Amino acid sequence: MKEFFGFGGYSRMPEGYMSPEHLIFVSSHVIVMIALAIVFGIRFRGNTEKKRMRPLAVAAILMDSIEIFKIVIICIRNEDPLSWLYMLPLFLCSIQLITIPLAAFAKGRVKEAALDFVAIFGLLGAVLGTYGAGNNYGTYPVLSIDNVASSLTHCIAGFSALYVLISRSAGLKKRNMPIAFLILTAFCVAAYAANILLPYNYMFLMRGDGTPYDILYDLLGGNPVLYPLAVFFLFILYIAVYYLVFYLIKKKKSSSNGRSSEDHPVHNEA
Repeated sequence: MKEFFGFGGYSRMPEGYMSPEHLIFVSSHVIVMIALAIVFGIRFRGNTEKKRMRPLAVAAILMDSIEIFKIVIICIRNEDPLSWLYMLPLFLCSIQLITIPLAAFAKGRVKEAALDFVAIFGLLGAVLGTYGAGNNYGTYPVLSIDNVASSLTHCIAGFSALYVLISRSAGLKKRNMPIAFLILTAFCVAAYAANILLPYNYMFLMRGDGTPYDILYDLLGGNPVLYPLAVFFLFILYIAVYYLVFYLIKKKKSSSNGRSSEDHPVHNEA
């Protein structure tokens, strides 16, 4: 257990990013994530909103509890009570630590916008935080608190995204699109400010750190102005494309239902 939590440093060498150990480990989590989302999404579809929010509420509590536990362990391990400053929810994935509880427990427009945000970014965060986490799997052994907790929280975010879509809990209304943009912009500004003050690399706005963001960083030659702006606009573009694809699918589905009704008209009998 001392070795798992990294007290005194890890004696094991990291297996490496994209190693068989890394891929098998995260794939097992992703398979469970997808299976649970399908089972619970179908089971709770059509229920009242209160019942549909139960799995999301459990996901929110689990995700935040695991993250808080990891932060406490790392602060103890580092013998530095200020270590939490480098684990603030200012990564794209960790925003879900706030938006999933809001989606589960809030009401009105805030709830709607949070549900949409979870649906839009949860699955992307799950993929980037498992298969794309070169910064973690290149630094720590696979079976360590750093990687186990990270994989669990990212997969809970992925589960939440799939669940709200399958259970039809996310409306993705056009009126909520500006709120999604506002949430993202606020976190990016806060992340950039934290990066300057600490300094750190929240939202990967400063460099790629072994993640797929390195591709963009290299393309722009590490420009300190263009690179963070490009990362931010990629997030904005992703939201816009997500909404576009959602409405195209919705429009196509509506058209198909319309044609189906014409092909099989309903005859009213007196």
